Amino acid sequence: MRWIGLSLLAGVMLLVGSSCTMLGLNYASLDTANKPAATPPIDVAALVSDPGERARLKGLLQDTLYGAWPEGLPVSFGDWRVIVPDYLEGRGTLEELDITIGAGPGARTFQLVAAFPSGAVQVPVVIAQTFGSNCATFPEQPVTSMDGDACTVRDFGKFASMVISAVFGEYIAEAPIDLYFDAGLAYASFHASDFVPDDEDEAGPAIEALGGNPNPGSTLMAWAYAYSAVITALEADDRVDNQRMAILGHSRHGKAALLAAAWDRRVDAVIAHQTGFGGAALSRSPSGERLDRMVKSYPHWLAPSAAPYAADPATLPFDQHHLLALIAPRPLFLGNARRDVWADPNSSYRAAYAASAVWRAHGETGLKDDMTHFDPAADIAFFLRPGGHSIVDDDIEAFVAFLKAHLQKTAQLPSQVTAP
Repeated sequence: MRWIGLSLLAGVMLLVGSSCTMLGLNYASLDTANKPAATPPIDVAALVSDPGERARLKGLLQDTLYGAWPEGLPVSFGDWRVIVPDYLEGRGTLEELDITIGAGPGARTFQLVAAFPSGAVQVPVVIAQTFGSNCATFPEQPVTSMDGDACTVRDFGKFASMVISAVFGEYIAEAPIDLYFDAGLAYASFHASDFVPDDEDEAGPAIEALGGNPNPGSTLMAWAYAYSAVITALEADDRVDNQRMAILGHSRHGKAALLAAAWDRRVDAVIAHQTGFGGAALSRSPSGERLDRMVKSYPHWLAPSAAPYAADPATLPFDQHHLLALIAPRPLFLGNARRDVWADPNSSYRAAYAASAVWRAHGETGLKDDMTHFDPAADIAFFLRPGGHSIVDDDIEAFVAFLKAHLQKTAQLPSQVTAP
């Protein structure tokens, strides 16, 4: 457990030696009027009325940046284990489920941990991918650790936890289950790296061994498919309303959440927080991290085919507003921070603005107002707070407001299922 904390601490130290932009010492521009519009344009009429246009866009995403969506890769799961029957002083139960993705000896199993409110019947659920292990997300609870034993360490260690929380926010690891319960939500999460490691050397072999045809084309696609696998598991539980299932991801896991929602129409609402490049930020934007830097630093996130496009994003046959448009008309939350220039909130807003026409064509309102006004009830809820790349109290408050505003609404959407 402590090696995770040390690894994150090392990452923090790396940030200290990096540019002011990456550290969050600059401010994201609020000027969108004098910035380039998102290009190429979306064929709104075709995307709304022609399934072939949707398939074409998904094919472009797979062929360029992300690689294959692993259609039909086997998903199996066992029975729930109640590990804390009186969780949060009796407000609910804390339970654990083994989920296996893949076939044969290369199949990989991870633990989904869920908190169900007492007496839950057909309640909405938010599904999150986490940076820290399940031990860190549920401190002092007997969830299964990465080595297969019950957790014995509360978090990352006292010193590492202080540094990590100071830089990345109180909720980069721990989940505020009490607040989700207050909103009438069940909560489920898993450590994405328990499925496919977030490591350049380990991710490729893990994906190659899964036994699918095809396997995920990148780590981001693998993590996206893991969201879909969790939805399949939760669909089998009567405590969860299948028409009110939201997914949540921060940073790299927000990128995966966007991909999951684009491919799996069972996702009813999406919280994609500070996703940056490869997420909601425009690939053609010259600000922030940029695709070329991402490919050098995290080559396993994207497909091998991404490298030439990252070197010259102008050659891409799409941009990220097309990815966002594939999520319409479902509610989409895009979280940002003013000092998180590395994730480029300005171009993320411009991507959302361009995609908003698809929501309107479906009869929804789409994006409202400007970068600085957060409306949790908007179909594209754009959130910009002070601070940097982190998950803090203001974010959780915004997440919950968005979920409360939309989950009843999404229950009325027609069922469009693409199951793994």
